[in-house]
Amino acid sequence: MVKISPSVLASDLARLADEVEVIYKAGAEMAHLDVMDGVFVPNMSFGMPVIEALRKHSEIIFDVHLMIVHPEKYAERFIDAGADIVTFHLEACDDPEALIDAIKARGVKAAVSIKPATAPEAIYHLLDKLDMVLVMTVEPGYGGQSFMPEMLPKIKALREEITRRGLDVDIEVDGGINPETAKLVKEAGANVLVAGSSVFKAQDRRAAIDALR
Repeated sequence: MVKISPSVLASDLARLADEVEVIYKAGAEMAHLDVMDGVFVPNMSFGMPVIEALRKHSEIIFDVHLMIVHPEKYAERFIDAGADIVTFHLEACDDPEALIDAIKARGVKAAVSIKPATAPEAIYHLLDKLDMVLVMTVEPGYGGQSFMPEMLPKIKALREEITRRGLDVDIEVDGGINPETAKLVKEAGANVLVAGSSVFKAQDRRAAIDALR
């Protein structure tokens, strides 16, 4: 099953709770919440207070993507704020196995993201522990970038390794996802699609989500 996780950075942030409710009613399984610190990536977004406030107004799965340095210092605080899935970057963590264990010990799902320059093999030793892998199909930090088709072999390699080992691990993709690129990443093996502008800028959100699926 393909799951859709619209990126709220593309929404009207002044109406965030309403925007998330719209995509939930339109059939999105998750809301993708990008946390950026201006250090790991060259941009800043929001943190725990926004997620905690939003949690009071929505039942949708919170797919929290930590684009921050030292994620091990903050992951449990994001769980306290309402995260259902915590994704951190392999490139930002000294001991990813320990952080995965800490996240899962709190009863939420753990995911690891890899940037475009990181080879898929770098994450193979973690697959047994993970619920999801996030493959960035743009350089992280800004919305509205163009999809990088050279990431398709990475998605395919991960799906083949996950299948070969008989694991139940989702592959999420984030960056430049629209109905055309969605087809490509699904064929490569992705089953969770993050999309910002193609959902939140559409007049008919349900039609936009259905088109991605």
